[in-house]
Amino acid sequence: MFSRLGTWCHDRRRLVLGLWLAVLVLGGAVSGAAGTAFRDEFNLPDVESRAGFDILDEHFGGEGTGQVGRIVFRAEQGVDDPEVRREMSALFDEVAGIDGVTRVTSPYDEGGERQVAGDGPEAGLIAFADIEMPEDIEFARAGEIRDDIVAATPDIDGVDVEMGGMIFAEFEEPSSEVLGLAFAIVILILAFGSVLAMGLPIGVALFGIGLGTTIVGLLSNVLTIPDFATFLGIMIGLGVGIDYALLIVTRYREQLHAGHTVRESVAISIDTAGRSVVFAGTTVVISLLGMLLMGVSFVQGLAVGAASVVAVTVAASITLLPAFLGFAGERVELTRRRGLIAAGLVAVALAGVGLKITPLTIGIPLAIVVLVAGIWAKPLKAEVPRRTPKPKEETLAYRWSRAIQHRPWRAALGGAAVLLVLAVPVFGLRLGFADESNYAEDTTTRQAYDLLVDGFGPGFNGVFILAAELPSGADPGDLTAITEAVAADPGVEFVSEPRLDDPSAPAAAVWSLVPTSAPQDEATTDLVGRLRSDVLPPAEQAAGVDVAVTGMSAVSVDFSDFLAERLPYFFVAVLALSFLLLMVVFRSILVPLKAV
Repeated sequence: MFSRLGTWCHDRRRLVLGLWLAVLVLGGAVSGAAGTAFRDEFNLPDVESRAGFDILDEHFGGEGTGQVGRIVFRAEQGVDDPEVRREMSALFDEVAGIDGVTRVTSPYDEGGERQVAGDGPEAGLIAFADIEMPEDIEFARAGEIRDDIVAATPDIDGVDVEMGGMIFAEFEEPSSEVLGLAFAIVILILAFGSVLAMGLPIGVALFGIGLGTTIVGLLSNVLTIPDFATFLGIMIGLGVGIDYALLIVTRYREQLHAGHTVRESVAISIDTAGRSVVFAGTTVVISLLGMLLMGVSFVQGLAVGAASVVAVTVAASITLLPAFLGFAGERVELTRRRGLIAAGLVAVALAGVGLKITPLTIGIPLAIVVLVAGIWAKPLKAEVPRRTPKPKEETLAYRWSRAIQHRPWRAALGGAAVLLVLAVPVFGLRLGFADESNYAEDTTTRQAYDLLVDGFGPGFNGVFILAAELPSGADPGDLTAITEAVAADPGVEFVSEPRLDDPSAPAAAVWSLVPTSAPQDEATTDLVGRLRSDVLPPAEQAAGVDVAVTGMSAVSVDFSDFLAERLPYFFVAVLALSFLLLMVVFRSILVPLKAV
């Protein structure tokens, strides 16, 4: 079947290329019309922080459970300066009227004193307003709200205004894939000694990730997929796309060297290397889809998105690549100086984009100039001498394989020892999520974070919420035991008095707690565990209530613990399915067992 597929794609290469181009263009048009709906949606499982959010939803109108951004400002003349107060209050009123904003908590509201820095050298100079939006708001809409706020922000002498909160953060596209592509060009040229042979794997990979990421964008309208899923897909698709095409092109060249025709070489390479690519890609897809067992919507979205890109890349490798090989024919071995120089210039330009060195990007126009000049200039048209291939027995790979086969136990034990040493850091691994402190120092997100640290302390960026449902007829005075017990913990900077949903007939109460440590500090994770296991239980018994520790820091801890608990299921499912697949492919028990 694989041989017939390769031959068919080779014989109808114009049709195959036309179909791929049509699907790519059509997919882009459909994606442009439908748009994307990337979003992070933490569908928390049955954990304590989820119970706390349920209490806030039921008794406090969902206050504190939505997506929250912040307007953080610092005024040299003081935030209570009449002009500052007037202009910033007008801004907060305007923001409250923006579609998609559910609540604005201003430092100038009654009870907003806690939103103004009260201690230290920045006392009275730094303040903030919380901008709350629905939990399921799309990032695109949140970005529009951020832009509207920035446009409406007044220009006041001595006042710096920054936009804080992950929901308002601008996502900067990573450039590491561009840098990787530059290195791939260089490495493939060195490996193949041919510009055309280098271009085939990269071209197939680009086709695969182009269509694959388009599919991811369309899927975001029906699945919960975070915005960075596209870049994860590009990263994986570029890697496997080049890898799979490299395997097929290498086998194709070997068949040409053995005296086969182009058509026969394509058929043999797809029947051998192409078959391996299909099963290798299937194993990767199985591994990625194993994340569906995590039971978390955005993790499942990542899995489906990345698996889609890999599946499309595999399809490109066994259909589009045979067509490319048909176009290239025996010229896959031919390299002219103009092509070699142009490829080098493109690699330099891509490296410039990846490293953000603008002058290097001139490599692209220079490459075009070289290619055009190479049409007439004889020195550029000259063919680069081919390297004479070594006999198989003289290659480094052959000698290495023989050395391993002669001493298998020594190699196995040595390899295992190296892997164990490299795995030692896993024992000190702490799982968690990035926050605003991970952004570059020149971003408004990071500057807002730093202003809050300066004005309110490191723990203010990770405020806890304590929530409790009260029994009928409960005495609010009994809640003092909760407040006192929490305030006595050395990891607590501040805890508020309990706030009731209904002072006359309270059914629930909430506290705000500021830790002494930053959200990502290990001390903050320890505080969550200590509150739940040691500090709160005696006080809960005295007050007759159950208190849930929630807030984004507690959510991060619960989420990480939940994912860690489900990792064994993930590994077992992926390895079991991979074992069954390999057993079918190799009709063996030992080979798939060794692979697993």
